[in-house]
Amino acid sequence: MELEQIFLTLNKAKKELAYAGGLQKDDALHACAAEIRACAAAIQAANDIDVSNARKNGEKEAIIDRLALNPSRIEGMSAGIEDIAKLSDPCGKVLDGWTRPNGLFIEKITVPVGVVAIIYESRPNVTADAFAIAYKASCPILLRGSSSALNSNKAIVAAITAALKKSGGIADAIALAESGNRADVDEILNARGKIDLVIPRGGHNLISRVVQNARIPVIQTGEGNCHIFVDSEAAGNLNNYVEIIFNAKTQRPGACNAIETVLVHSGILSELMPALAKKIAGICELRCDERSFTAIGNIPAGLIVKPACEDDYKTEFLDFILAIKTVDSIDEAIDHINHYGTGHSEAILTQNLAHSQVFCNKVDAACVYVNASTRFTDGGEFGFGAELGISTQKFHARGPMGLDALTTIKYRITGNGQVRL
Repeated sequence: MELEQIFLTLNKAKKELAYAGGLQKDDALHACAAEIRACAAAIQAANDIDVSNARKNGEKEAIIDRLALNPSRIEGMSAGIEDIAKLSDPCGKVLDGWTRPNGLFIEKITVPVGVVAIIYESRPNVTADAFAIAYKASCPILLRGSSSALNSNKAIVAAITAALKKSGGIADAIALAESGNRADVDEILNARGKIDLVIPRGGHNLISRVVQNARIPVIQTGEGNCHIFVDSEAAGNLNNYVEIIFNAKTQRPGACNAIETVLVHSGILSELMPALAKKIAGICELRCDERSFTAIGNIPAGLIVKPACEDDYKTEFLDFILAIKTVDSIDEAIDHINHYGTGHSEAILTQNLAHSQVFCNKVDAACVYVNASTRFTDGGEFGFGAELGISTQKFHARGPMGLDALTTIKYRITGNGQVRL
């Protein structure tokens, strides 16, 4: 189907979905979760083709990990849809109400934002997550995934569409741009009056292209140059802190909430670096400044260490590469993060309450952690069921975006004959 026809279909569905009741939407979502389970073998087969093609094209394993599905991840998609169905309907909530001196009663009410487009890379689970959030928020959605995941996305959308038709849901509330043509993105970004909101989810180039070229509203998401700062007052907890760093870097290095740089206070450098080097040897390459390199001492077998350059501190590696920089104060760490960070997720490891408060107050990011891995920046982990992405902007939506991100407000004013004098 041509995009112009998709726009028309989605806008027709917008009117239908706006009047759908909460129970009706929830029944449809449960049907979609069940259908994805029933179609798991077909979805996996389609994904196997995408993964095979990615390997033939020489993609990094960290990127392939973002693309790959397995039985657990497919089940996670179904469970995520069910979790969203359990949440309260975000539409029609009365947020506030007051009576004016002239007797007018004014209410502030949540309503759907409208037709949403999401432009995203690699991760096919986003297809299910984004649909479920949009449907629950009464927003039809256009999915434009990357060509690398096209077979996976088509299989997932086919299952969802079939479930909506079987359950009496609104099947036209979901559409997939299937051509893989880059011109599709430009057409979506120029669809004024047809698409109400576009959300880019991916790397720097994709996000920049959307932000710079869109003629429709954009919520900017998730480029993640994330940091962990190890404070001087960390003695006695180094083993735990090494585990946190290891998790934040290696659990899924291709995720936007994985860390790219560790800032180490010079007062703890000689204790932390040998332990971190030993833990990460054979798994992750280090890019060290001179002082952190010296502090490692004897290089463990299997560890690759290279000198860090300025570009390393600017880079979202999305790979098994970790930059290390020595700092002499918490203020220096904060300055570094606010200069190089992307406003995503930042963490401090410390036993000093005052330092943790200073860090949380001064670091400019959507999510700030104390003594925990940044990998928890995720809609599911935050209790949202799933997410549309991690917003790094400062208005309307910030951080993991759940149902509320797809609502706006209207004011309902009730009078009894008032006229303005």
